[in-house]
Parts: sequence; structure tokens; C-alpha cells
Amino acid sequence: MSDLYSIETAAGTLQFDASVGNIPLLQLRSGERSIEPLHVTPWRDEPEVQANPAISPLERRLAGDFFCAPFSTSLDPAVPGHGWTANSAWRLQAKDAGRMHLVLLRDVSGALITKRLELSQDAPLLYQEHLIEGGRGVLPVAHHPMFRLAGGGRFFTSKKKAVLTPAQPLEPGRSCLAYPTRSTDLVRVAGANGATVDLTRWPIGSRNEDFVTLVEAPGSVLGWSAVIRENEDDIVFCLKDPSVLPVTMLWFSNGGRDYAPWNGRHLGVTGIEDGCAPALSGEAEAGQPNPVSDEGVATGLQLADGRRHVIRHVIGAVPRPEGWTEISEISVSADTLTIMDGAGRRVELPWRRDFLKGLN
Repeated sequence: MSDLYSIETAAGTLQFDASVGNIPLLQLRSGERSIEPLHVTPWRDEPEVQANPAISPLERRLAGDFFCAPFSTSLDPAVPGHGWTANSAWRLQAKDAGRMHLVLLRDVSGALITKRLELSQDAPLLYQEHLIEGGRGVLPVAHHPMFRLAGGGRFFTSKKKAVLTPAQPLEPGRSCLAYPTRSTDLVRVAGANGATVDLTRWPIGSRNEDFVTLVEAPGSVLGWSAVIRENEDDIVFCLKDPSVLPVTMLWFSNGGRDYAPWNGRHLGVTGIEDGCAPALSGEAEAGQPNPVSDEGVATGLQLADGRRHVIRHVIGAVPRPEGWTEISEISVSADTLTIMDGAGRRVELPWRRDFLKGLN
């Protein structure tokens, strides 16, 4: 059985599954609208899937957002994909109406990991913080929020230096992107069939599984990603400190896996995974040169006794204002977060000015 804990404010409701460390429910409220941006897999509560020990706890309970440490694979073959942070129990330390504090019951490479989740009292925002203390080695990490589009969507993001696909596709024969490839233009990425693919218009393909890493541009102060979901008529966005999480990895999952428990039914899902990681190569390449680090960014956190790493991340959602077709910028100044479209129109939200380094 899962251990579900809930928090709520006037601006949102959240459920956290402490048995595996994910957020299966996030409702963000803005005016009269309640938006649920995160995806939940159709097999999450199917008895035959939950009883199958060959499927990892993460995959059995796959939903929402979770923190990966390590991201992708571990050097230890006994550690499930995306680490114990997404496959094992967290203990609740404290909780009130809008916040909770938890600690992972297992260590990760000798490190202690704690989690803080906080819903804003007056804006449709979820603030997440992970503290990693001690340990050894180089640890790749990432958030893993998954968003569902019932129809089409438009993707917008802070300036990127490079767009990279890994050496090998996720599912051979089920990709619409070329592997490996590098681009500096999100709208022109080499495709598997020789044409180019526009990564800003979703879905990017049909019955496909694809993965791409976006490297933040040098000097970026706020890293952001935003999706206008057409059918849902809303804007969903993620914010990060690019000095801590210098890459954003996009996982396009649109029915390209035919085996259990996926069975071709995982449709219209995109992960926007802000991290410090060498893409899919995991812990094995995090501490050595790799195609992502060759772009001039870190691909793992250096752990050591007495060393602390703080990773902070924000998920938000607002109704799409009438007439908006693009997002030109997301910025923060003092106590205000501003979303701007190409015509200069603005949505302004109350902002916790102390949350992301360099922005207070």
C-alpha cells in the first residue's frame, strides 16, 4: 500500500506518495480555474502490475513528479533506475497545511537526502527543495515532472546553447529524432527520416519514444520551460536555477512502448526534466567527460563529507489569457513572477523572493 500525505492552501492541493517518493496529484488554483498539470499512468493501481516484482517500484507507481538521484542508472546494479529517491520510502518529519518535510530512509552513495514541499499561499506555485548532505562520488540528479496533453501544445523555454540526443534511441525503431545529433535550434533538429523536427510543437511524432537534452545558455540567471496546452487552455511552467540544474531533458512518450505495463497506452506525455546529469548515461559518465559536459556544464554533483547541495525547483500553472499564442519570457523581480507573451502582455504572480539563488 502507498502512504499518501496531503497538503493544501487556497492556491493548491498536493498528494505525496511516501512509499516511492512521487507526487501523484497536484491541483493548482487560479481564479475560478483548478489545473492538474501532472500525468498519472493508467496502470498505477492495477493489481497485476502492483504485484509484479519484475517491475521496479518507480515504474509500478509511475506518476506526477519525482526526484532522481542518480538520474538514469546507478553504478550499483542493485539500485533501480532513477535511484532510491524514486523507488523507496520517505519518512514524514513535519507537516502543516501548506508544507511537508520528509527524509529518505535509504542513503544515496552515503548521502542523506531530505525533501521539502511547499504550496504557495497566494499563487498557483509548488516550491520543491532537496538537500543532499555528505556522501561520495559524483551524483547526477534531476526532477522528473511528467505533463499530459489531451491535444496539441506549444513549448517555450529560456535560451539554450545546444540540443543533444543520446548515442542510442530509447526504443529502436520507435523514434522520430536522429541519434546522436546536435543542434542549436529547437525548431530544426535532425529527424530519423532525414527531415527536421520542430521540438516546440507537440506532439513531435506518433507512436514514438524520444529523448533530448537542452543545455542552458551561458550566463542564464533563471532557467524556465513553459507549455501552452491547447485543449486544456492553460500555461504550465517549470523554473530552476541553471547554475545548479544546467540541463533540461525532454522525454516524449507517445505510445512507443508496446510491452507491459506500457502496452501502447502511454500517450501524449512529455517529461520536462531539469537536472545536472549526462543525459541517459547516468552515474557511469557523470564524473568524466561526456557529450553534455563537453558543452561546458556540470553533469553531476560532487559529494563529500561535510558538503551540502541544495536543489530547488518550481512548478506552476495558470489559465491561458485570451489571445495568447506564445510565451516570450518568464522573469522574477523582488516579490513578483512575470509571464509575458510576444505582444508584451503580462501575467503577474506573487513570488517567494528568497527561493532561487541570485534572484532575491
